[in-house]
Amino acid sequence: MSAVQCHGLNKAFGRGTGLTPVLTDASASVDYGECVALLGPSGSGKSTLLNIVGLIETADSGDLKFDGTSVNDLSVTARTQWRREQVGFIFQQFNLIPVMSVFDNVAFPLMLLNRSPKDIHQTVMTLLDQVGLSAFAHSRPEALSGGQRQRVAIARALVKQPRLLIADEPTASLDADTALTVIRLIRELVHEHQTACLIATHDYRLVPFCDRVLEVDDGHLVATSELSRQSMLSPEVVL
Repeated sequence: MSAVQCHGLNKAFGRGTGLTPVLTDASASVDYGECVALLGPSGSGKSTLLNIVGLIETADSGDLKFDGTSVNDLSVTARTQWRREQVGFIFQQFNLIPVMSVFDNVAFPLMLLNRSPKDIHQTVMTLLDQVGLSAFAHSRPEALSGGQRQRVAIARALVKQPRLLIADEPTASLDADTALTVIRLIRELVHEHQTACLIATHDYRLVPFCDRVLEVDDGHLVATSELSRQSMLSPEVVL
């Protein structure tokens, strides 16, 4: 069973005759342990789809299922609880709290879930070790490079062991080498933690580091074949 299933999702913004379709009949699925790239230019509908799957927005119509259970059948309270407990988010801007240490930034989601101090310490330090930042646990974000800050954000997104990881342009603020390091790390952790992962990006260099590719074209979601997937890549990109 897929972790996430979308069927016939539609979303438009505006009112009356001024409605602008953003998503049209979007259908897809993401399995546990799978890293799926969502490709498309700015304004194509990528972020809207992520927000719907991440339960930040609701679709106008269509069905969204987690583990076979339709979100349409959940109350607003249940949707909020699911998002808080089961969905991790990584954003283009790192969104770290500047007055908190690296450790506390990563621990914050667990604090909100009232986890025990012992559990928090063990879980956070394990993840910081996995992202190569255990030595910076007591540092402030301002002392870190952009790539290091994004690794903190990755650890924070995974600290509550979510079923679904949503990443919206996670490498857009990074240089080329750092971007590839970050996407490799995301894929490695997604496979290790068996988390379903959906990454929105317009950077085709990230394609070979994802398990599968979906493209958003003017609000329509299209699965990309392996042949066309390879045609996106220049020889110097495939590492």
